[in-house]
Amino acid sequence: MMPETLTDARARIDTLDEQIQQLISQRARIAQQVALIKQRAGDSGDHYRPAREAEVLRAAMARNSGPLTDDTVARLMREVMSACLSLESPLTVAYLGPEGTYTQAAVAKAFGDAVTARPLAAIDEIFRDVESGAADYGVVPVENSIGGIVSHTLDALVHTRLTICGEVTLPVHHHLLSRHARMDEVTVVYAHPQSFAQCRKWLDARMPRAEREAVASNGEAARIVAEQGGAAIAGLPAARLYDLSILASNIEDDPSNTTRFLVIGKQSPTRTGGDITSLVVSAHRNQPGALFRLLQPFADVGLDLTRIESRPMKGAPVQDYFFFIDFAGHQQDEVVRQALDAVQADAAFFKILGSYPKAVV
Repeated sequence: MMPETLTDARARIDTLDEQIQQLISQRARIAQQVALIKQRAGDSGDHYRPAREAEVLRAAMARNSGPLTDDTVARLMREVMSACLSLESPLTVAYLGPEGTYTQAAVAKAFGDAVTARPLAAIDEIFRDVESGAADYGVVPVENSIGGIVSHTLDALVHTRLTICGEVTLPVHHHLLSRHARMDEVTVVYAHPQSFAQCRKWLDARMPRAEREAVASNGEAARIVAEQGGAAIAGLPAARLYDLSILASNIEDDPSNTTRFLVIGKQSPTRTGGDITSLVVSAHRNQPGALFRLLQPFADVGLDLTRIESRPMKGAPVQDYFFFIDFAGHQQDEVVRQALDAVQADAAFFKILGSYPKAVV
């Protein structure tokens, strides 16, 4: 029965809060026991399992009956899992810094807040950190719906020993941040060049006289503004980190602007039934129809290609390319294995980058 008075409603909420807290504590104690069980079985590595986490989040969303949205329920469950996992094995996650960037927000979305997020200055440093064991995982941007691919990430994937363990999709909402009270007080705006390109129409219409100063990242833009004044184009984490006011929200020209990030690590996730496999191949030169033959096996077994990108090979003639391919399925699936074997037999270069769960939220 629903409460009829405010006093009754608050008393009911207090009771539910106590029950929720008790259940979370029970879950945390079981997580600690899971760590002991794994250790007795000889599992001495970290206990983060992308496939298992994806299954838990999907189940939470399937059980949701409202009024909270599926995304909200998933975010709440993500934080519960993050806190419990930190009791099993604390994780360090490297990301493209500085603090306050969208990549840091992607770390929080993928792992929750109960991890040590380690900002680094360049994408190749993230790969080195994870390869050396200084970080357990890394989060790197791979493509933006407006700006296209992130070439440094694709180039690093060709040569790394790491695998793709997961993906994160993050809607990119730009905000104008400042210590000024009004936009007409701002004489200079700082941002990453891509952010300027994504907000060009808005800036032309609302701030045509303000100077535009390109910097290495939006997090850096917010830091400069906190110290020197002006305004920055950045996300909400930067506003909180540097205590800046939001002069305008969602100033991007395309509201569907989304960035996709990859989680890189040393483990290979098991299949969940909702997976993506990524690979990189090259075709034999001077063979007409070579690329067609590399793609034909996917059509033969009915696999859905979700992305294909080309990148020139470094140090090779300009006509030599790597092709990065994403498709729905896991390399443990029989039809996927059949297609991959056929592609590998006809490729000049072949490397599976990883099979991993699709982004849940």
